[in-house]
Amino acid sequence: MFGVKVVTGAAAAVLLLACAGPMPALAETIEGALVRAYQDNPQLNAQRAQVRSTDENVPQALSGYRPKVALTATAGAQYTDTTTVAGNVGGVPTRLRSHAEEAPRSVGITATQTLFNGQQTANTVRASESQVSSAREALRVLEQTVLLNAATSYMDFLRDDATVEVNKSNVRVLEQTLKQTRDRFNVGEVTRTDVAQSEAQLAAGKTQELTAESNLTTTRAKYRQIIGNDPQGLAPASPVDRFLPPSLPASVEVSLIENPNVTAAMFGVDINFLQVKIKEGALLPTLNLQMSAQQGAEQQLTVQKSFTASAIAQLSVPIYQGGAEYSLIRQSKENLAQQRLTLDTTRDQTRAGVVQAWGQLVANKAQVVSAQAQVTAAEIALNGVREEAKAGQRTTLDVLNAQQALVNARIALVTAQHDRVVSSYSVLSAVGRLSPQVLGLATTVYDPSVHYQQVRDSWFGVRTPDGR
Repeated sequence: MFGVKVVTGAAAAVLLLACAGPMPALAETIEGALVRAYQDNPQLNAQRAQVRSTDENVPQALSGYRPKVALTATAGAQYTDTTTVAGNVGGVPTRLRSHAEEAPRSVGITATQTLFNGQQTANTVRASESQVSSAREALRVLEQTVLLNAATSYMDFLRDDATVEVNKSNVRVLEQTLKQTRDRFNVGEVTRTDVAQSEAQLAAGKTQELTAESNLTTTRAKYRQIIGNDPQGLAPASPVDRFLPPSLPASVEVSLIENPNVTAAMFGVDINFLQVKIKEGALLPTLNLQMSAQQGAEQQLTVQKSFTASAIAQLSVPIYQGGAEYSLIRQSKENLAQQRLTLDTTRDQTRAGVVQAWGQLVANKAQVVSAQAQVTAAEIALNGVREEAKAGQRTTLDVLNAQQALVNARIALVTAQHDRVVSSYSVLSAVGRLSPQVLGLATTVYDPSVHYQQVRDSWFGVRTPDGR
């Protein structure tokens, strides 16, 4: 009577933790999934291209230090027909007529060098360098987002796959329970009500199984979207607590220094400060040196060849140009004030995010312990109810309820273990340390400074460093 062997879901319930046991030889690890997302995620690669594009702002700004050289050449045909009065003979003017056909041509070169422009070039270079640094921090933000999404997707699949296994195990147990209940009904030990209760519980169990399989299908599609391949043979994963600061205050302190959102906002302050200086430079004098040389031929009827060369210094002092410069300065100062407030807001948001993530991590640690105790107690309770049912002290409904309580406990444990791992990655991201270097991933780390150094001092060339 009720001698159903429990097809335990304990193996599924601990599937999420690395201590669950030996991994399959060809199992996909969470580290491998993170490497694949880091290398192949299209959104991340697009952001890297954006950083490379921003690098070009620096050589564009540096061009203000360099001379501008232009070569000009002219060539053409010229016909001249001239009638002149040479004198007056006997009251009659004497006219002379001449015509000429020429091919005027010239070639010249002009070089202009800015000697002083109110430090606008220097401040533009500094602002461009700060833009590069800000773009790198934005790339770090996206790297952390992609890695966190990849870790979450990995754990989501493990959770949903384990949930499917728990529900399949539950259906097998309920099918055996229904069979035995019908056998007992046939010999008159139970009523039709007991059979109906078993049938209802089995139908509910199959519904839960189908729902779990549907969720797993959705999770599989999201896994492929983020990581780039279908999940197969995923190995258990463990938390990354070893990379976290030892306490909440230490985590907050680190986040205010290392979180890329904060550092990007700090570079934003630098950029806006330099924009004020650039606009103020428009009020200062500008000194240019222009050198030119020109060789001409047949430019005039009486000049066969000519050569001219010049070196001219030009000083321009702005007096008043409608007031636009003053408005731009005021506008830039307001932008700077806004960016400083944005930095304060970002720091507050980062601090709150770390506190929230840390609190969730602490709660999830306790939930795993509680869920494990719940599973143990539910297994003991189910065995006890079955024994009491054999002695006639419990009903079929009591057994079915105890079985459902165990299923719920196992799913709660799976969910708690999932949340435990994900929350550790969330804290690491909130602190600003979710990176391949910290995690020790076996991949080549993308270094944005390589491209920057390749293009910073480029004077010529239209090809990118990779040959495009």
